[in-house]
Amino acid sequence: MSIRNLDDLLGEGVSGRRVLVRADLNVPLDKQTGEITDDGRIRAVLPTLSALVQAGAKVVVCSHLGRPKGAPDPQFSLRPVAGRLGELLGAPVHFAEDTVGDSARSTVEGLADGQVALLENLRFNKGETSKDDAERGAFADQLAAFGEAYVDDAFGAVHRKHASVYDVPARLPHVAGRLVLREVEVLSKLTGAPERPYVVVLGGSKVSDKLAVIEALLPTVDRLLIGGGMCFTFLKAQGHEVGTSLLEEEMVETCRNLLERSGGKIMLPVDVVAADAFAPDAAHDTVPADGIPSHRLGLDIGPETVAGFAAALSQAKTIFWNGPMGVFEMAAFANGTRGVAEAITKTDAFSVVGGGDSAAAVRALGLDESSFGHISTGGGASLEYLEGKTLPGIAALEN
Repeated sequence: MSIRNLDDLLGEGVSGRRVLVRADLNVPLDKQTGEITDDGRIRAVLPTLSALVQAGAKVVVCSHLGRPKGAPDPQFSLRPVAGRLGELLGAPVHFAEDTVGDSARSTVEGLADGQVALLENLRFNKGETSKDDAERGAFADQLAAFGEAYVDDAFGAVHRKHASVYDVPARLPHVAGRLVLREVEVLSKLTGAPERPYVVVLGGSKVSDKLAVIEALLPTVDRLLIGGGMCFTFLKAQGHEVGTSLLEEEMVETCRNLLERSGGKIMLPVDVVAADAFAPDAAHDTVPADGIPSHRLGLDIGPETVAGFAAALSQAKTIFWNGPMGVFEMAAFANGTRGVAEAITKTDAFSVVGGGDSAAAVRALGLDESSFGHISTGGGASLEYLEGKTLPGIAALEN
């Protein structure tokens, strides 16, 4: 990867210089309290921010949170993130009440060497996500004015052609942060010559969301284990009753073709936990995957499936996991995700957790993060990288 990195920038000296850092601080917030429920993404950017602070830079951090509609929306404010970031850095983080307005300008101008500012949510400005090059570019001009150099450490956003990711690097000397560099190094191992057997575990709700990566991975993996809501469309393709389980009817024929072309590589559940309703206290029990009652829906893979998946994983030398095996947020339907995750930690394989809900599940279930080779911060970005797509944020850093 022909990209300059943070060490290159630090070697040139950043003391007294303003450095604009694009971070991915898109953390989940409790809807009632507004408190951060998982600070994993904040922790992930700390090595880059700490290095810049210690080198005496004036650090200006920008990020998005959620999907506001191009205008300020209090429920998507980054203010709670500023507080948590300050706690983790051990020093106050100055918070700008807007992104490129008066508050942002005065906050940035007031920074002393080694201090950190966080701008308000980038997506409060239409220019951030605009598909119009001129509108996006105009916003990028305003952002770039806050920095003398640019660091992209937002791997979770590099697959987006957004102003702060794609256009700002064209306006400033730019480097990859520690996180982005690590993510690309790890994922390149999977797309290069992974040590075999190479086993991939895919979950999540929809086959359509994972179709491209399944197509890309099938020729290269040794086993592809499929759980989560997406497994029911595959089970339907095998001719099984799936009750009221999540089903993409329009994808059944596609799944049938994938099964026929896979040469036996695809492994599906043999039992599932079927419930009367999508609720944490719903009546449920374990049934064969080919015997789901018509009035019930599958919300997790069953224990026999966990054992089968664990056996396949135990043989692996390389593992990639993206997507939970069931509705892990509900205790009654978390055993499949927990079982597969624990099976991965017991192997000697180089394991990569592909961000998103999988990374959230690792932390929510109290699993030891250090037991995995790498936990990505970008679910969508990691999948698109494995598909072989050009990621706009990475391409911008290479230019």
